[in-house]
Amino acid sequence: MAEQFKVAVVVGSLRKESINRKAANALAKLAPDNLDLEIVEIGDLPLYDEDVEAAGAPDAWTRFRQAIKAADAVLFVTPEYNRSVPGGLKNAIDVGSRPYGSSAWAGKPAAIMSVSPGAIGGFGANHHLRQSLVFLDMPILQQPEAYVGDGFHLFGEDGSIVKEGTEKFFRTFIDAFARWIERTVAAEKQDGVS
Repeated sequence: MAEQFKVAVVVGSLRKESINRKAANALAKLAPDNLDLEIVEIGDLPLYDEDVEAAGAPDAWTRFRQAIKAADAVLFVTPEYNRSVPGGLKNAIDVGSRPYGSSAWAGKPAAIMSVSPGAIGGFGANHHLRQSLVFLDMPILQQPEAYVGDGFHLFGEDGSIVKEGTEKFFRTFIDAFARWIERTVAAEKQDGVS
């Protein structure tokens, strides 16, 4: 039996009916059996403030950090705001990376899909996010890159993918991520033994 992996899914849009949340849910339905994808909510995270941390981390920060630490890997699905990531997502990254020396992100295999109504599919957000994840020591899936454009026309009312080519690409992407997690985890185990 294949090893099971828990994947924390972080959606950059806070809107309940966002195309990025629909994309995350579609990926969860298409995922191979060895992946268990679960969205970890970020909308209730207070802005990161070191003074607040020193006085005692809010429950929402603690919950979020524990959820990320409990995961084997992290999938980010995000829109692009002003050629970068949404503020809520950046705040979640900061919350998860603190307190210093206790990052919840470190070493977790990651993948990024950016979904946008525009033609370039959130390219700017995708690459800004990659910069942060490299610093956070998260090995990132390189191929296939996932900049998904025309987002308003990809999903039906029930959230299902309506374009055959999109479903095929989503399946290719999530299958590649599953293989990336397997390879990364196996390499970490091998490094730990040697």
